[in-house]
Amino acid sequence: MKLDMTVSEYERMYRRASRNSETVHNCVKAFMIGGGICTLGQALSEGYSALGLGEKTVSAAVSLTLIALSVILTALGVYGRIAKHGGAGTLVPITGFANAVAAPAIEFRTEGLVTGLGVKLFSIAGPVILYGSLAGVTVGAVYCIIR
Repeated sequence: MKLDMTVSEYERMYRRASRNSETVHNCVKAFMIGGGICTLGQALSEGYSALGLGEKTVSAAVSLTLIALSVILTALGVYGRIAKHGGAGTLVPITGFANAVAAPAIEFRTEGLVTGLGVKLFSIAGPVILYGSLAGVTVGAVYCIIR
């Protein structure tokens, strides 16, 4: 390989090495898998409602169930394979956040509860909790001022 190539030679080499993106195909897969997760959430909601639970309890139960399923599938190595095909479709629902928190914690559990699991768990969740709290305080302050 020569180091003093022209721009056109570089472009030819780049095109040969580059893979074409399957944008439409990837978007359809993300939509289907993300939609499937949301459909599962709706089915859980209907099921919990049929048990006679109140609206707030149903919302909490659905969220907790989806989070638990996500963590279990992450621990079994299944969620990563789903995310490989679903892309952003698996990141947007609450399951994506649960996976993002659980995956590093599971990966580093051999380093101990504090220095492995604890550190990795909060390295992901910490910024989300921090900025989520700041956003909540900011919106609350604006609401109090406007009201």
